[in-house]
Amino acid sequence: MSTVVAPPPAPKKVNRIGLEVLPYRGAKTTLCAGCGHNSISERIVEVFYELGIEPWTVAKMSGIGCSSKTPAYFLSQAHGFNSVHGRAPAVSTGALLANKNLRGIVVTGDGDTASIGIGQFVHMLRRNVPLTYIIENNGVYGLTKGQFSATADRGSKQKSGVINDMQPIDCCLLGIELGATLVARSFSGDKKQLSTILKACISHKGLAVVDVISPCVTFNDHEGSTKSYSYVKDHETALHELSYVPYYEEIQIDMAEGETRDVTLHDGSHLRLKKLDRDYDPTNKYEALNAIHQAEDKGEVLTGILYVEQKRDTLLDMLNLVDEPLATLPVERVRPGREALDMIMEELR
Repeated sequence: MSTVVAPPPAPKKVNRIGLEVLPYRGAKTTLCAGCGHNSISERIVEVFYELGIEPWTVAKMSGIGCSSKTPAYFLSQAHGFNSVHGRAPAVSTGALLANKNLRGIVVTGDGDTASIGIGQFVHMLRRNVPLTYIIENNGVYGLTKGQFSATADRGSKQKSGVINDMQPIDCCLLGIELGATLVARSFSGDKKQLSTILKACISHKGLAVVDVISPCVTFNDHEGSTKSYSYVKDHETALHELSYVPYYEEIQIDMAEGETRDVTLHDGSHLRLKKLDRDYDPTNKYEALNAIHQAEDKGEVLTGILYVEQKRDTLLDMLNLVDEPLATLPVERVRPGREALDMIMEELR
């Protein structure tokens, strides 16, 4: 009597540090079906898994809003904090000052950043806090029934038919002008481009701000909206074709002079920008600002790596912090001695 031998189980798929994708995922989403925010969460899971980053070394932060719910949907083993509305920049700054060994990622929205949190946002920019700051930008306040947010384009139509007469706040312009050292714009529906941009942001030493147009299927995906799926697909203009080579992979691609620009990131990874219809220099601040304004005049959504600066110190560099995380230092190393306290008291008399 012959016996049937069952085939061995297929080997589990793991990344370069031996982890399956499960630790990089989170809870099941509670957002609307088709929401662009869910696509961004999927890209975050994909990027951290592919780069082989240990999830427990990540601090994920948010404020309040539809976008700020999304950290629950990725990196279940990461540290996380859902802060007060608009206050994620301050909370993230404090967390990274306490433990500079953490990788910081903030997921926020256009209301959280450009309205109640704009004061926090601009000071995070000027400090060049080393983290990745993702703005899930849908142009509306989704939790309060779809009013225009501060990033809504002038002339955009609300679902009710109301036209926006206000000038929009462009978070990329603010980022470039006020101190972020990597600024990009993408579209939640462009999986390849967004994944590459996020990989570059994670490898960057400094503040990386990514404005992601992320359509709200409930309140802002109709005709007349400039943040809808159809509008962005019809009006997206990519600056370049992006590719990313991580530091642990050998670079074997020949680059044709004048056709491809190669940016070496701080961890040794390479960001490759292939010219499309223009020879764009992402290290030129004035060219970046001008390109955004030109796209706005044409009604285009300019996507890609808009600006990158490699040499500026981060907030942690400027503060000359010790090598160990501050949160781990014993009391005797962080508390002033009696002599120092007496001197301070004497100066205040």
